Amino acid sequence: MSTLGKVMFWLVTAFVLFVIVAPLAWIYLTAFKSPNDIFTTEARKLIFFKPTMENFNRLFREFPFWDNFLNTVIISVSSTVVVMVISSLAAYSFARWNTGKGHLLFTTISTRMFPGVVAAIPFFVMYRNLGFLDTRFGLALLHIYFNTSFATFLLYGFFKEIPEELEQAAMVDGYSRVDIFRKIVLPLVRPGLAVTAVFCLVWSWNEFLFSFLFTRVAARPVTVLISSFWGSIEVQYGPMAAGAAIVILPTLVAAWFMQRYIIRGLTFGAVKG
Repeated sequence: MSTLGKVMFWLVTAFVLFVIVAPLAWIYLTAFKSPNDIFTTEARKLIFFKPTMENFNRLFREFPFWDNFLNTVIISVSSTVVVMVISSLAAYSFARWNTGKGHLLFTTISTRMFPGVVAAIPFFVMYRNLGFLDTRFGLALLHIYFNTSFATFLLYGFFKEIPEELEQAAMVDGYSRVDIFRKIVLPLVRPGLAVTAVFCLVWSWNEFLFSFLFTRVAARPVTVLISSFWGSIEVQYGPMAAGAAIVILPTLVAAWFMQRYIIRGLTFGAVKG
């Protein structure tokens, strides 16, 4: 690579890092600022200021943050677990036996080919009749519906990369189909499972549209709570930043611990011998 190419590479890398890191830095700095420091015009106080825990105290004292945070954890984790079970079985079936001759796979994937808002009114009417509005079960069911198609499509490619000869050899050794899937196929696609699980978890964790439309108080996730800090009269930047700083941490930690599998999963099948 030429010198100009290296310079351009590092400039682009620095720009991408700035775009990613700058909003996170703003959130965490604002979470520990007093109102005067948040709205100050002094450039020095953008970074250098006296930290305070007042924003977190207000968040925990004046708002049902932990109740909404618990809703988010229950809904996102439970829906992700169910999605991974359903989509892994479905994707394996599509990859190995071409179940439905491609039509069923296309139908499954097509549920993510239209904007979610298109399905909002039909789902709202159905949920109102079934009594699923403002329930954790109802919102988790929506997340399962939308994530299953995405996870199935993603896992389908990973399962297709597994040579059928491995399974045929295992069958000769007396393995059943269940044993082959559990002991041979799943360990081989573990990176793909990790990537899919992280994507589904992050989408469910950050989902706002259906959470806003289908919940009120009992099942309200933390994303909807944080959005309520943006009012018609004022924007409560302090509690908003404090809530966002806490909500971001679990997904960052999950991605950090699973990065080894994520990197392997994103490059799975990229090099063929």
